[in-house]
Amino acid sequence: MDTESTYSGYSYYSGRSRGSHRHGERSRDRHKSRSKDSRSEKSVTINAPPVEPLLGDSSVRGEEVQDDNWGETTTAVTGTSEHSLSQEDIVRITKDLEDSVGLDCRRYFTLTLAVVLGLLVFLTPLAFLVLPHLLWPEKLQTCGTACEGLFISVAFKLLILLLAVWALFFRPPRAGLPRVFVFRALLAVLVLLFVVSYWLFYGVRILDSQDENYQGIVQYAVSLVDALLFIHYLAIVLLELRQLQPCFSVCVARSTDGETRHYNLGQLSIQRAALAILENYYRDFPVHNPALLTASKSRAAKHLAGLKVYNVDGEFPAAPAEGPGNNATAGLAHSQSRAMIAAAARRRDTSHNELYYEEAEHERRVRKRKARLVVAVEEAFTHIKRMQEEEQKKAPGDVMDPREAAQAIFPSMARALQKYLRTTKQQHCHSMESIQQHLAFCITNNMTPKAFLESYLNPGPTLQYSRDRWLARQWTLISEASVTSGLKDGAVFLLKCIDFSLVVTAKKIPYIQMSEEYIDPKSHKFVLRLQSETSV
Repeated sequence: MDTESTYSGYSYYSGRSRGSHRHGERSRDRHKSRSKDSRSEKSVTINAPPVEPLLGDSSVRGEEVQDDNWGETTTAVTGTSEHSLSQEDIVRITKDLEDSVGLDCRRYFTLTLAVVLGLLVFLTPLAFLVLPHLLWPEKLQTCGTACEGLFISVAFKLLILLLAVWALFFRPPRAGLPRVFVFRALLAVLVLLFVVSYWLFYGVRILDSQDENYQGIVQYAVSLVDALLFIHYLAIVLLELRQLQPCFSVCVARSTDGETRHYNLGQLSIQRAALAILENYYRDFPVHNPALLTASKSRAAKHLAGLKVYNVDGEFPAAPAEGPGNNATAGLAHSQSRAMIAAAARRRDTSHNELYYEEAEHERRVRKRKARLVVAVEEAFTHIKRMQEEEQKKAPGDVMDPREAAQAIFPSMARALQKYLRTTKQQHCHSMESIQQHLAFCITNNMTPKAFLESYLNPGPTLQYSRDRWLARQWTLISEASVTSGLKDGAVFLLKCIDFSLVVTAKKIPYIQMSEEYIDPKSHKFVLRLQSETSV
């Protein structure tokens, strides 16, 4: 593989100091100049996370292992470190921490309110049945057979309601939305008003008068449970069934590479439509690869870098802030910019040939690397298959597990795989550890070499890769309309993360008018046309 040399400022200058001791150069001026240079130029080496050593290699288990040949994971940065923090970065980090704390507090506050409301709902019918026995037990009439049957009805209805509420409302949250869910809030308010009204009626008509008809009190509790079941049915219609029928076709386009997908959505608010789009995005969109976007930018920069503008009349003299000299300087800059644009336009007439040959050369290299990779992987799998047949005849202590087998055959395919990933700009998406884990998974499940290569030859959806490669900490919903309002025809909103944004455009599915036309089966009659030139 191609090797890279990465050295730090300390090793560089320490090497110079050793050379100066070796040659006897110990003057004070040189020492001062060397100290000045060491303070002015600093080299920071950013190392990749240590890779887990191979099994059986105990000499490097306690040390950080850095493979300079894999995926170009080592970067030497001279000057300012990439990990330096400015005041704006500190403010942004502080704001992100405050936002995360606020989201957690709001999530727990919402959960607490839901639990309190649920306890109020389930304890109210039981309280209706128990309070008469605690406050005026001597005045109550005896409960007959019909009353005792109502007890069974209340018990089973409460059990059904408990399971239904748990299945519908107490599910793990999929995301944190910026606004409250309107229908869920309306249902919570409706249930609260409903229970409070039942308590007011119970307090005025039963508690104050100390009603002696206990069967009527039980029927009153049963009516409360029945009404709660109907409210739960209403919640199913509003929260689940209403959005099933497709009403809008949304177009989702990624701002960087233009990758586009289309989805059908029902009657949803903008924030819930954004949540559904993000769930489909991680499943359907290929992973965002910024390395593929730098080719066009570098090509345009190369064309502009080759242009130079000369002033044959000489430079303009220094002019004050205001005066005719300043206008002349502005005119020169404007003329230079127009000259560069015109020159770039003339060069653009021939740049398509360069683009064509670049793409053809790139495709040729990709096919070449792919052929070498396929051959190397097939040979490696052939070796591991032969090793498995031989290991069955040996002692059980010499048999390798799938991870050991993957680490044994990985070096034979590593060079070809690395070159292919570099050529296709995928080296940042696959680490050596993830490739070895995927190889061990394929060996464990007796998968073919083609199945192993599918993840690298055909880039899959975003969820296929590790979470640190694609998982955005927070998405920002940008919309001119309120995010709690429903989708409308022509609505446009953005889902923005750190590297790119998703532009969403909603179109209403048109009303389709269908008509019927009846065709009589007996009307299918045909006649054979024969011409004089037709051969029989």
